[in-house]
Amino acid sequence: MKGIFITGEGPEGAGKTSILNRLAKEFSDKGYPILLTREPGGISIAEKVREVILDPKNTEMDARTEALLYAAARRQHLVEKVRPALESGAIVLCDRFIDSSLAYQGYARGLGIDEVYEMNLFATQEMMPDATLYFDIEPEQGLKRIEMHKGREVNRLDLEAIDFHHKVCEGYEILLDKFADRMHKIDASGTFEQVYEQAKQTFKEIIRAHGK
Repeated sequence: MKGIFITGEGPEGAGKTSILNRLAKEFSDKGYPILLTREPGGISIAEKVREVILDPKNTEMDARTEALLYAAARRQHLVEKVRPALESGAIVLCDRFIDSSLAYQGYARGLGIDEVYEMNLFATQEMMPDATLYFDIEPEQGLKRIEMHKGREVNRLDLEAIDFHHKVCEGYEILLDKFADRMHKIDASGTFEQVYEQAKQTFKEIIRAHGK
């Protein structure tokens, strides 16, 4: 692949979407070939799956069903949008990827990180990100931000009990150790500008390391 595949991860309310949007705009304006996308979603089929997964009314959804739907949406998104962009030399900035499934379904839902990892390697043909920005924040602070941010979509995962959100963070801590070579931890507890400057510096270091 000629491009660079960079993902953004974090618990609910970490602010990663806003940061990634600004990174994409600033570096696009500077002439970098940036493609900003998201999971689940990014393309028509995957956006339809997103609606099903995140619909607050679908409270009866089984954990394995949820994990399989994420993997299916991921596969289509990868084939239809991410791989072609990388082959053309783009820097793909993706809001969530495999690590979300490992932290949310693998650890917090109790399906097993290794089990969900294997299922996703099948879906992606073992493709993993070149680097990941992990936005770290305490669950209570993240959920408080969501409450205050009236324009943000409130999805089914936001409505989980606080224990679930703590488990998500515990899952991510395991992943930070498991994938230490590609995961970069960003302190997301500060102001938007403070977090953005950290993320921007890390992003610059990543693309420099990959020769862009």
